[in-house]
Order: sequence, then structure tokens, then C-alpha cells
Amino acid sequence: MRKQYRFAAVSSLALAVSSPAFAQDSAPEDGASSAEDIVVTGSRAAGRSRLDTISPVDVLSAETLQRQGTTELASALATVAPSITFPRASATDGTDSIRPATLRGLSPDQTLVLINGVRGHASAQVNVNGSVGRGSAAVDLNTIPAAAIGQIEVLRDGASAQYGSDAIAGVVNLRLREARSGGGLTVSYGEYVTKVDPALAPSRNVSDGGTWTVSGWQGFALGSEGFLTLSGEYLNRNPTSRGDYDTRSTPFKIRSRFGDPDVEQYSIYANAATPIGDRGWELYGHGGYQRRDSDGAAFPRYPGQSGNPAVDAVYPDGYLPIISVRSDDINSAIGLRGELGGWNTDINVSYGRNALTYRTLNSINATYVSGSPTDFDAGKAIYDQWIGGIDLNKELTLGGDNTVNVAFGAEYRNESYKIRPGDIDSWARGPLSGSSGAQGFPGFQPSNKVSAHRDNVSGYLDLEFRFADRFSLGVAARGEHYSDFGSTGTGKVSARYDLTDGLALRGAVSTGFRAPSLQQSYYTSTTSVIGTGSDGLPAIIETGTFPSISPVAQALGGVPLKAEKSWNYSAGFVFRSGGFNLTVDGYYIRIRDQIGLSENIQAGFSPQVAAILEPYGVSAARFFLNGIKTATKGIDVVANYRIPTESAGTFDLSLAGNFSDIDVKKVPASTAVALNPTPTLFARQRVLSIEEGTPRTKIVGAVDWKLGGFSSTLRGTYYGDVTQPFATPAADWHTGKKTLVDLEGRYQFNKNFQIALGADNLFDVYPDRVPLTATGGTQNGGVTAFPFYSPFGFNGRRLYARIGINW
Repeated sequence: MRKQYRFAAVSSLALAVSSPAFAQDSAPEDGASSAEDIVVTGSRAAGRSRLDTISPVDVLSAETLQRQGTTELASALATVAPSITFPRASATDGTDSIRPATLRGLSPDQTLVLINGVRGHASAQVNVNGSVGRGSAAVDLNTIPAAAIGQIEVLRDGASAQYGSDAIAGVVNLRLREARSGGGLTVSYGEYVTKVDPALAPSRNVSDGGTWTVSGWQGFALGSEGFLTLSGEYLNRNPTSRGDYDTRSTPFKIRSRFGDPDVEQYSIYANAATPIGDRGWELYGHGGYQRRDSDGAAFPRYPGQSGNPAVDAVYPDGYLPIISVRSDDINSAIGLRGELGGWNTDINVSYGRNALTYRTLNSINATYVSGSPTDFDAGKAIYDQWIGGIDLNKELTLGGDNTVNVAFGAEYRNESYKIRPGDIDSWARGPLSGSSGAQGFPGFQPSNKVSAHRDNVSGYLDLEFRFADRFSLGVAARGEHYSDFGSTGTGKVSARYDLTDGLALRGAVSTGFRAPSLQQSYYTSTTSVIGTGSDGLPAIIETGTFPSISPVAQALGGVPLKAEKSWNYSAGFVFRSGGFNLTVDGYYIRIRDQIGLSENIQAGFSPQVAAILEPYGVSAARFFLNGIKTATKGIDVVANYRIPTESAGTFDLSLAGNFSDIDVKKVPASTAVALNPTPTLFARQRVLSIEEGTPRTKIVGAVDWKLGGFSSTLRGTYYGDVTQPFATPAADWHTGKKTLVDLEGRYQFNKNFQIALGADNLFDVYPDRVPLTATGGTQNGGVTAFPFYSPFGFNGRRLYARIGINW
């Protein structure tokens, strides 16, 4: 209820800013991406369109992202870009609230995210549970409100030599809106109206997940040529629940809240640039803040499960712990750009910070005899980074029509990562047996306190040759030195040849790297996790997650982490003729020394392991380690065709697909210490999560139509089967091959006012339900009714309405 009371006040405040949807200075008003979209990602040469680049780049306008029911940036991006997926994990602690996206099926932290060309910061959240991207600490795309976006560029190619760490899968560049005047406001409401058909009981009709979003933008003139664009967004989303029935109750009842968390979110952003002096220099910068309060549900506790009469007295019918995560996120940058000695020069400084405050609500410390609180301060995690950089570039003539664009620069980055312990009641062990601390999400202990820092310096050289407007050749090299693991170097060679005005061939070979994140190097916690018991079914295990260089990890064979390394190969072609254009790009990516989170090494595995773990008070331990080797191959296909007619309107047709295959070639088999016998460090579940945890085929086809004031979007998305793996093939869950259809209709009453009605997942498609014989059946009380690896979620049909005003 606290969220509903604030909605009216925030709505009125939002009128001072406005919305992403109906900008006059954005992409074409029909929402289609023009063939001449100018990009800045993947090339430092000026004036390249998306069809002229050496490497494949998708350009997505704000209007394209907005024409669907979701107002989450990551979800909207995944809907229209087939190479991106955004699973909607549930019952995975903080990952429910801070969800990672993936590019080409690779780890979420193997995609570099830029904001206006400046490196974005990772989240403080570490995905340590059984979700897609387990072990990663990635950028949270949803910290950027859609209202602030002008367009998004997705570079689908390795680019570590150009941009540094993390760009193994590619680069996502969020280009903020730029406007000197005008503005807009959008108010939308969406709700799931669906039929849930789980395995254990009859189907039920559900209406939930109601979401209000108020967003807007306003442009201001700064002097005669500068601009200031302010953007803001308020989002209020109710939770969804798609769990199955607990058959241990009489009558059956739903005890879980398996679905999206409850969210209230405020965001504000500014983007500005203005000339200074009379020598062509410009001062520019952007800044944004978001606060998100998100309440996700843990696994429910059954009546009498704790065996403690004091717990039963507080919760006679059991209880559902709530994991509350408050995210405070800052993105900012300021810089100067202009000409210095004939070189285009850009000097900038940026700062980013993500602070996550954890609370465990509606819970209890079951090891207490009595007097345990039910709400707990579970601690805090903070990540921040400072970056200072200088970039210079200049186009030089080589004679005739031949040119070379020379770019070089340097960067300094300082990062820090901290963990603050929670209240003593959130983690302490009372006199009774069982899992200590707050049930659902125990607090960080004093021994988990972390304050880690590192810095790195880097330099690059990037050359792009053009010969008679037919042949382009790119050569880039980069060197970096990190204070914690040493130095690394990367390179890239790319080429493009235009056979005719309408047909070009392109390809690239590059090396890449990803530095181990501070979160992976230093994250530590002691918590009760849902693991796999000896019978292959879920079991609660009190587990310590330790840094690889901690005493307990070293005793088990942990060693300092080193950088992941990759080789990227790509080849493809670009074809265009009239209103039709087609790009086809194949790729092959080899990654070695990939970082993963080990399995729980349990005390019961051997007397040797029990003796190692006993002093640390945990029954199992795990830590991050290098040693995973993968090979990824695939093809990206993107086609667009515009058909203008006099009587039937204009049709924009698009068809895009990603076809990929990931093969895990090697996993860590032993640690640096001889454990006899050797425990499994990277189990079947982890291998299949990488290989089959994202769809190997995803195809998106769309028709945008416009006639007078009427317009519509019809979109179909095909997802290949996804496996959510367990200890044995018989226990695996599958989403099945599914096709979702989205439909939106719009009417523009005049140039200032528009209304839209739509349905995402019009035909109410769900992933295959969890079978009765699997771990989602009677064994765990029907908590998980559908695979949460599903790339399109498991919420069903969403109906929505949107009103937009611009001026």
C-alpha cells in the first residue's frame, strides 16, 4: 500500500519532465530504423551509418523500444534484439531484483555497456544462485530509464582492443536523448491477464502484476547552440505469482510467490552539451540517479518445518520470507571535446556507483528459542568506479581518395567494492540446530566484511583505412595493466570490401579479455542456499562463499583469479537495394580461463573436507575459479524492407534471427590442493546452463504500419528450447519451442496527443510446465511451476494502455 499512496504525487511531479515516446527529434516518426542511421560504436571514424560499418551494429530507436507493454529497458531491448536475452529469475535472492541480460548467449559480464560512449559500472549484486549468468556481476540495464534514451547501438563483435575489458561478446552503447526544446509525457498501465495451468492442480485465472509508469523528458536551450535534456521516470509494479499448489496442505494452497518482485522505482537523468569560448570546444556531461525498492520472495517455509515451537507460535501456518533490495545507482560523466593541434580531442572523467541494501522481511531466526525479530537488516554491498580518459583522432589523407583515421588514447580506472555486515540477529546462530540467521536471506556476518580496491591503466591505437570508398581496413591494439593480476594485451584486424554499391563483404579477427571483477575476487557470505542433496532433489545447505584467496578457499585449493581470454572470428555480408537491406554475419568465439563459481564442496564429502570446513562453521564451501573453456558459433541475420503505398499506408517489415551453439570444451577438474577423492568442481548443471540456458535459436519478425493518424505493430518472436538443468537428465526442465505474438495499435489524434492499446504475448503462451516428477512437483511444495530460465518469463499475457503527450 505504501507504493499506491505515492503514485498521485509522483505523477504530478513527472509533468515537469516527460517521456521517451513521442520525441520530434528522434528516429523516423514511423519508428523504423533508417538505413542511414549514423553510429559511433565500433568505429571512431565520423559519419559511418549502420550499413557502412566494418562490424555489425544494430541501431534501435527509442520509439522501437517503447512500442510494447514492458517499460523495463532490458526487457524491451531483449524483445526487439534477437541476440539479447533477459531471463526473469525468481526465488534466486537478490538476482530477482537485479537481473542480468546476455548477448549471444555468453555470460552477462562478457558484454561491455557504455553510456554515451563512456564505460558504465557493474552492479554490486553477485549472481551466486542457480540462475542464468551464475557467478557474474553485470551492468544493470534497468538503471537507465527508457525516457532518457535517444537510441541504442548494439555492436555484435569482439571489441576489447577498442574498448577494454568485458567486450568479448560485444558492446551495448546507450546514447542519451539530446534536445534543445520540446518535451513529452507518457503514462502507461499494464497488467497480466492470464490463465495459469500448472502441473499439480486445476488451472486458474489470474490478474496481477499491475504496473504504472509515468515518464517524460524536456529539452532546454543552453546558449545559442547547447542543450540540456532532463528525463525522469516513476514505476510502480505489483508482484506476480505463478507457483503451483502445495499438496501437503488440506485443502491445497499456494504458499509461494514465484514470479516478479514488487517494485517501486524513481529515476532522473540529465544530458547536456554547450560550446565554450570561440575555438570550437564543447563542455558536455550526463548524470543520473535511480532508487529502486524491490521485494522478491524466497522459498516458503512449511508449518512446523523448523521444529521450533517458538517459530510455530509466530507463524502457525508457515511463512514466506521476503528479500527486500534497495538499489541506489549513480551514473555521471563530464568532459571537454574540441580540436587540439589539428586532432579531435576528448577529455572526460566519469563516476558510477551502485549500493544495494538488503533486508529480510517476514522471516525469523529459527535457531533462537524465542525473541527473534521478524524483519532484519541483512547488510549492504557497494561497488563504484572512477574513470579518467583522453581520446584523440584525426583523418589523414593518403593520396587520392585514400584516407586513414588515426585514433589513440589512454584511460585510468579505479574501482572499489565493499560489503557491510547486517545486524547480529540476521546472521547469528542461537542454541537450536538448523540454518542460522534470517530464513530466506541471512545477513552478511562480520567475517564477510570487505573493503577492496584496485586500479588499472590502459592505452590503445586504432587505425581505420579507406581505399577509394571500396575497401576498409581496421587495425586496433590495446594494452592494460591491473594492480591485482598484472598486464594483458589485445588486438583486432577487421576489413570490409564493397563489391558494388549494394553488396559488401566484411569480417574480423580479434583477441579479447575480461578482467575478474572485484565482486568475483572478494565476495563472501555465509548463507542457506537451495542446493542438490544426495537424492538429486533440492536441499537447504548452509554454505560459505569465499574469495579464492581466503584461508578456507586456499585450504581447498583456491588460487588468485586471472583474466578470461578470447579469440573472436566473424565474417558476413551487407546487401541493400531500394527499400530492402540485409546483413548476415557468422561468428566463432573461443574463450579460455573463463571464471565460474565452484560447486558446494560439502563436509560430508570426505573426512579431509570436513576437517578443513569445521573451523569456519559451515557445512559446505564454494569459491570462484578459472578453468572453463568454451566455443561459441552462430549466425546473426537482420533484414528490413520498407513498402510505401498511396492508399494502404507505409509498411516496415523486419526479420531478424540469432542462431547459436555453445560448447563447453573443458571445466576445472581439480584445485591446486590434492583432495582425495577429488570433489566435482563444475557439475553437469553448470555445463548445461552455459550450453543450453539461453535459446540457441531466436527469431523476431515485425510489421510496422502507418496510415494517417493510425499505426500499429505486429511482432512475432520464436524461441528455441531452453534447458534448466539438474543433476540428471530425467530431472531437467525444458521450456519447449515457443512463439509469442505481440500486437499494438496506436492513434495520433494530432501532432501532440497519441493513445496506444496493446497486448504482449497475445495468445497467453507459457513455457512448458514443470512436471510432477521433477523437483518442482510435490517434493518442494509446488514452488516452481515453470522454468525460470525461460527467456520470455512465465507471466503470460500482458494487456496495456499508453497515453502520450508531446509539445
